[in-house]
Amino acid sequence: MKSFLFVMRHPPHFSSRVQETLDQILTTAAFDQAVSVLFVDDGVLQLKQGQHPENMVLKNTSAMLSVLEMYEINNLYIEAESLSDRGLTSADSILPAKVVPRSAVNDLLKEYDVVLSD
Repeated sequence: MKSFLFVMRHPPHFSSRVQETLDQILTTAAFDQAVSVLFVDDGVLQLKQGQHPENMVLKNTSAMLSVLEMYEINNLYIEAESLSDRGLTSADSILPAKVVPRSAVNDLLKEYDVVLSD
């Protein structure tokens, strides 16, 4: 079994890129691979509570994120500086995630066999 880290950098509801990456995440986990997700840059906005994408053409990505636990994807990380740069804290997140400082991200990346970025 390989360990996969998916790095989510883009905001929700902006393009199909986020949905496609979420599909990759769920597919990888469905094949019994160890999957983790790191949210950085505008990707932290995907976890923001209180989103109302009803008027958007794209799928509600927060609904898709809510199934991560069913796929045993329990290692979620949020870069601390990305949160604070956007005026958010971990309390604003719809999912429990470990907040990691930017200085620790490179070490986190080295822990995984495969790193994929959206």
